[in-house]
Amino acid sequence: MAEESRTKITHAGKLGYSFRRHIHERFIETFLFLSALLSIAIMLAIIVMLVKESLVFFQHVSIWQFVTDTQWTPLFDDAHYGIMPLVSGTIVSSLIALLVALPLGTIIAIYLSEFAPFTVREMAKPFLELLGGVPTVVYGYFALLFVTPLLQIIFPELPGFNLLSAGLVMGIMIIPYVSSMTEDAMRAVPMNLREGSYAMGATRFQTAIRVVMPAAFSGIAAAYILGISRAVGETMVVAIAAGMQPNLTWNPMEPAATITAYIVQVSLGDLPHGSIGYQTIFAAGLTLLLITLLFNIIGHVLRKRYREIY
Repeated sequence: MAEESRTKITHAGKLGYSFRRHIHERFIETFLFLSALLSIAIMLAIIVMLVKESLVFFQHVSIWQFVTDTQWTPLFDDAHYGIMPLVSGTIVSSLIALLVALPLGTIIAIYLSEFAPFTVREMAKPFLELLGGVPTVVYGYFALLFVTPLLQIIFPELPGFNLLSAGLVMGIMIIPYVSSMTEDAMRAVPMNLREGSYAMGATRFQTAIRVVMPAAFSGIAAAYILGISRAVGETMVVAIAAGMQPNLTWNPMEPAATITAYIVQVSLGDLPHGSIGYQTIFAAGLTLLLITLLFNIIGHVLRKRYREIY
């Protein structure tokens, strides 16, 4: 018995500390730390680059003119540097996309989380994720060659390039992101909350709307913020289907340009490096970064305020 006890103690001592295992664990911890640090460093490098190049632009154009001017013609002889036409196109196309993606994505998430049988859920989620993996240029040509002609049957005066078709297809493209994250947040809600609601006589729909969704609000808010950021940052759909004409308009049935579409247009290499026209892409990129940052801050505040810990 004493010999067996000494053997157990010896094995415990060997398992308790191993220099080789300690080195491996330290290496893994260091590697993970450097990986996390690399993402922060890349983000800081992007911010520094945008701010540095934008400062050069704002040495020639005042911030007041940049914000208040209603014309954006930096490549013309009579140059104007008002960012509002690009901002209006970005906002209109994003709002149309969100009006499509948020309701449909939420409805799909409610069905998959609370109503769909297991086999249906396991089949539907891969198809949704496959829809999210379609290249955006394909969505752009789908909007231009399929959605726009359909809309022209309803609205004969609709031009070939317009924000409406671009926004609708962007909404279809964003649905998988919203529905997948919302469904994950709703499924993370403990089952005892649902059972308590059923015990009080609530239906499955009432439980989903009044119990599960409020409990999963922080995750749903994160899904919505991701959808908003995805809509604001979309490039190819609006570049192909919206026309890339920087008009200050809030009418979705007119052609317009977004911030990302303008950056693509100017980044084709026709302008000399260091010119004022070239510097506009950094000012526009900084504006887009600030808009996205604002939405992410709102999402962070909502998550912290309404987060439920079970």
